[in-house]
Amino acid sequence: MKQITSIQNPFIKNLVLLQDKAKARKQSGTFIIEGQREIELAVKGGYELETILFLPEIISENQIKNLTSQQVELIEISKEVYQKLAYRDSTEGIIAVAKTKSLQLSDLKLSENPLILVAEGLEKPGNLGAILRTADAANIDAVIIANPKSDMYNPNIVRSSVGCLFTRQIAVATSEEAISFLKEKNIKIYCATLQDSATYHTENYNAPTALVVGTEATGITEIWRQNSTKNINIPMQGIIDSMNVSVAAAILLFEAKRQRGF
Repeated sequence: MKQITSIQNPFIKNLVLLQDKAKARKQSGTFIIEGQREIELAVKGGYELETILFLPEIISENQIKNLTSQQVELIEISKEVYQKLAYRDSTEGIIAVAKTKSLQLSDLKLSENPLILVAEGLEKPGNLGAILRTADAANIDAVIIANPKSDMYNPNIVRSSVGCLFTRQIAVATSEEAISFLKEKNIKIYCATLQDSATYHTENYNAPTALVVGTEATGITEIWRQNSTKNINIPMQGIIDSMNVSVAAAILLFEAKRQRGF
């Protein structure tokens, strides 16, 4: 079995680039997954692994083989190399290199009565990760990321989603493309915004539904308000008039789920 003990190894240097640069991920069509649970979820989600690097004193070759039946190159690495590649503080001793997916709208396979979350223009990977966790918890059909400010394979998104990047269908598109897709599928569009809006729980989400949230600073863009079936708001009783976007998404999604009888 191949072993790598130096952080100066060219392959390791390339992996560091994958961690740090969206351009490197795009050019290579690969990204890094850290952690046993995340790798296992990626495999279940249909992601193809290329390489698994591991610390033999923490995780055994047999444990790794139980994670996937794919033919994957296994590389033993030193603690120094692992610490160079690891993105989080906890140590599980395993890192995988996986192939990215296209994340096209046309790839989405929807149920007869889909519930979709659209997140427009989000910048913070932590918010995107939290939204993906919410989408998984609500077991919705898909998440559409409109006008993304970060690529979906950013290690911060992988980490903050705790593997939920791999458990829901995800598509990335412009707002125009997303709106066109939803209208073609006869999916009602409910936009979370203060302008000309009704209280969120007064609307009916039992038909095919897309719930749209935007940034905390500026909200959704005008094109969504112009094309919404109905604008909705979450009443707030405090001083500020906004809340974290992942919290807002959770409130809206679970109201839709409540109406649908979960």
